Amino acid sequence: MWCVRRHHRCGERDRGVATVWVAMTTATLCAVFAVVLALGQAVAARHRAGGAADLAALAAADRALQGMAAACRAAEEVATAQGAVVARCAVQGEIADVTARARFGPYAPVVRSRAGPPGAAEVLPGP
Repeated sequence: MWCVRRHHRCGERDRGVATVWVAMTTATLCAVFAVVLALGQAVAARHRAGGAADLAALAAADRALQGMAAACRAAEEVATAQGAVVARCAVQGEIADVTARARFGPYAPVVRSRAGPPGAAEVLPGP
């Protein structure tokens, strides 16, 4: 019987080692892919929440002179159209401060955004 490897005797128990290595490599690659996919979902959720918060704050600032109720109602409409919900809405003068939450997969990040005219010096209290 002829052997392929020089330093091993024919019939040694090294059969199936390649199968084990392929299985381990496949499992590792699947785990890495799952982590990358989860990170991508987290980033997409953060961007979706940020966009919804920005647009809702702009809508609220646009209606700020009509009162807080009208401004926050406009913010909620815009956030809903973006697939998010308004967690907090405050209007002081012409400045709107909106916090939005957007669910994407298992993630639901909360993002705060402010909008108002340039040079507005009023500061709204934090959450």
